[in-house]
Amino acid sequence: MTSEEILEIVIKAVKDKKAKEVVKINVSQKTILADYFVICDAQSGSQVKAICENAEEQVEKAGGVVLRKEGVNEGRWAVLDFGGVICHVFNSESREFYRIERLWVDGDNIEEV
Repeated sequence: MTSEEILEIVIKAVKDKKAKEVVKINVSQKTILADYFVICDAQSGSQVKAICENAEEQVEKAGGVVLRKEGVNEGRWAVLDFGGVICHVFNSESREFYRIERLWVDGDNIEEV
């Protein structure tokens, strides 16, 4: 699967579970970690978990895999690594505190979805 295909699946999956403030950031020219970051908010720890589970399930249904995941059970800041796409799911307080978008924004590489 291409990064763009995974990206579209992840965006749809997080939105299906009512994630808020969903953005995609093209980081392909900034890091070798991934081509895209998807960043979103959840209203609770249980919603963080539900969003992550749905994203993982939908990518796997399409033939992709999650290479690594961290923080899903803690419910504050979860990270799913799908290779070309890394998905960050924050509770609202953690997203405001860390504001990781500002580290990766450069011109027009960020887009609300």
